Amino acid sequence: MCHRMQRCYNQYMQHMNDESKKLGQNLKRIRIRKDISQTSIAKELGIDRAFISNIENGKTNPTLSTIAKLAKAVKAKISDLTG
Repeated sequence: MCHRMQRCYNQYMQHMNDESKKLGQNLKRIRIRKDISQTSIAKELGIDRAFISNIENGKTNPTLSTIAKLAKAVKAKISDLTG
C-alpha cells in the first residue's frame, strides 16, 4: 500500500474509532439517566451483556440495525445515540 493510501486508511480508522466511542458514551449516558441496566438491554435484544459493554466502551462497531434496536431499547432516537 502506498503511503498516501495508508494515511487515508489510518484517518478513516481513527474516524471510525471516534464514532464508536461517541456512540458508546451516548448509549451509556442515556441508559444510566433512564436507570436501564446493560443486562435488561441484552435480554431484550437477545444478545450477550458483554456486547453492550463493548459498545459502551467503543470496542466494537455495531451495525445500523443493532443501533436502531439499541435506540428502541433505551427509548431514544438513533440520532440521540449517534449525534
